[in-house]
Amino acid sequence: MKLNKLSIKWKIFIYLIGFCSALLILLWLFQVVFLERFYKIVKIDSIKSNANTIIKNLDNDDIDLLIKSISQNEDMCIEIFSEYGTLLNESNNIMSPVIYKLTQYEKDNLKLNLQREGGEFLYYFNKDNLKEIKHYQKMNGKMGKNIDESILYGKLAENKNGEIRIIVINSMISPVNATVQTLRIQLYYITGFMLLFSIILAFIISKKVSKPIVAINKSAKVLAKADYSVEFKGDGYKEISELASTLNYAAKELSKVDNLRKELIANISHDLRTPLTLISGYAEIMRDLPNENTIDNVQIIIDETKRLTTLVNDMLDISKFQAGIINLSISSFNLTKTIKEIIMRFSELTKKDGYNIEFSYDQDMFVTADKVKITQVIYNLLTNAINYTGSDKKVIIKQIVSNGFVKVEIIDTGEGISEEELSYIWERYYKSNKSHKRAVTGTGLGLSIVKSILESHKGLTYGVKSKLKKGSIFWFKLKSDEKK
Repeated sequence: MKLNKLSIKWKIFIYLIGFCSALLILLWLFQVVFLERFYKIVKIDSIKSNANTIIKNLDNDDIDLLIKSISQNEDMCIEIFSEYGTLLNESNNIMSPVIYKLTQYEKDNLKLNLQREGGEFLYYFNKDNLKEIKHYQKMNGKMGKNIDESILYGKLAENKNGEIRIIVINSMISPVNATVQTLRIQLYYITGFMLLFSIILAFIISKKVSKPIVAINKSAKVLAKADYSVEFKGDGYKEISELASTLNYAAKELSKVDNLRKELIANISHDLRTPLTLISGYAEIMRDLPNENTIDNVQIIIDETKRLTTLVNDMLDISKFQAGIINLSISSFNLTKTIKEIIMRFSELTKKDGYNIEFSYDQDMFVTADKVKITQVIYNLLTNAINYTGSDKKVIIKQIVSNGFVKVEIIDTGEGISEEELSYIWERYYKSNKSHKRAVTGTGLGLSIVKSILESHKGLTYGVKSKLKKGSIFWFKLKSDEKK
């Protein structure tokens, strides 16, 4: 079975067992297999280190005390000879040292061997099978096993007077097979216990870690079936808890989007059906009743046709913006004049239904942007304000110049928007009151189009301020064209 097809519980289980097994293998290698080799290496390093210490103190008056201290603490036999073979200093703390078994001839050859081997030699041999020094086996990484070995180390040195000194150190390497056997028996028990303990621990940990992840996975499958009431639980671990919180938030947002989608379908169906019903009804009346073939009836059909066209165009614009298909034609234009022209378009509405649109500004201002798209922004915001303004039917447009920017505010006196709903009003077809009403003008897609246009102009900021019973202020900022 491939590892990537296993569940997370069994993956964690395998990883933990593998980790414990690796630790046990290392323990066996270092405590049993390589124990003797490590012991000999450490012993030889200790001999060499003590020899260097003696060489540094050759001219010290307390050299005898130093040699005695080293031999007692390290279980060594130490002798220092002159270049003529005269014994100058010695101290012994081992049984039957090899140095004492050397003949005078063999001792005299020590200097020759040292000179021949570069001023230093290291030999080892079985103390019970002593031969002449020339027959000693040189230590080239090969070490005997399970025998009582003796190490003989020699080194040439000079004192401050330039006199040659020969330092010879003899030490025993005791066999460690008994120690290895003891450790091996202990490791049998330790290995058995560790394997059993690691299996139980790995099973518990893998189950505990994987349990919340498995639960989240089950909940995610429920969420994938559009059941947004599902709740994600992730107790015990910070990362899993954060993941559960994120998924709960995502489910909540998806539920809102789904509700908006349903409202969008219902609202568009309503807005399409109403003008179609009117067009069909008036057309049938004009067909069946000759006296009803009047200018007013024809105008109603024309107005409803325009409303349908506007709705379809707005939906197409939304689709283009979402697909990223939007081409900006940037140029410098008179923003103040553009706002006045838009207000003039609403003159018929203001005259017929009594709406009052005020425009407050200090001077004509030029900006650099896509004139057609910015005109659409202002038109949609003004339409939104007319649809939701209060009973006084008053709408105010302000042009404010500050720090190189022109801020446009569209203010209505309507019911306002609650703080919870403010972040959703830019969504497609979102309405602050859930009961859909037919707009005085426009299609209800205006704010979504405004958002898409302003965000396509990089660097522009926009927003809304609103409180219940106190109306709303929609605004956006454009960088002023200071050259004009």
